[in-house]
Order: sequence, then structure tokens, then C-alpha cells
Amino acid sequence: MERVRVAVGVICQGRQLLLSKRRQDAHQGGLWEFPGGKIESGETASTALHRELQEELGIRVQRSEPLLEVRHDYGDRQVLLEARWVSLFSGQVAAREGQPLRWVAATQLREIDFPAANRPIVEAALKLLPGASGR
Repeated sequence: MERVRVAVGVICQGRQLLLSKRRQDAHQGGLWEFPGGKIESGETASTALHRELQEELGIRVQRSEPLLEVRHDYGDRQVLLEARWVSLFSGQVAAREGQPLRWVAATQLREIDFPAANRPIVEAALKLLPGASGR
């Protein structure tokens, strides 16, 4: 069974978070996710996230901190998501790989179709944004 380590960026700007849509032909294709990508051999989650966000979005992370780790078994693969809270970046967000992007109000996060492994990240993000839990 394939095991994948992924660096995930929860990119916050005001009370909105950036989401990216997975390609239809990808695992969990067509669902929204927090941007990021596979952690290469020898990389830390922070290093991988900096690289991935520069490649995919054209931004440079200036401040990030660990948010949580999520282990999830999809049956055909296991993932370890190493999520980081990105509170400061430079550059303009652009879909460099043609992927749909959208800024979403934190209060709308629970309405979005995410892969199952992303749900704990949604809940952790909501705890960091006072008044955004939607309860």
C-alpha cells in the first residue's frame, strides 16, 4: 500500500482561507483541499511547503507554524498530512498549474467538499479563527 507524506498549507488572509481544487484524474479528484504537496526525501514539512507553494501558487511563505498532523487510511493509500498555518506570505496568489483556486470565508469551510483527511484540518483552522466556528 502506498504511503504518502504531504505538506499542507492553511493559508490565512484576514478571515478567509485559500483552497485549491484537485485535478479530476488525481486521487480524491474534484474535491477542494488546502494547497501543498508531497514531501520529498530529506525535506522537512516546512521546506516542502515553501517549495510547493512557490511552484503551485507563486508565493513565498514568510511565516508559518505547525498546525497538526493527520494520518488517514483511504484503503488504497495511507497519507500523513503535516499541516502548517501560513499567516504571512509575499507575492500574488496565482494558479500556476491551472488549478481552480478560491478564497473561502472560514464560516463556509464546513460546507466545502474536502477529502476525508482534510476534515481535522478544517476543525483545527476554525479553532484558530475566533467566531468562525459557525456553531
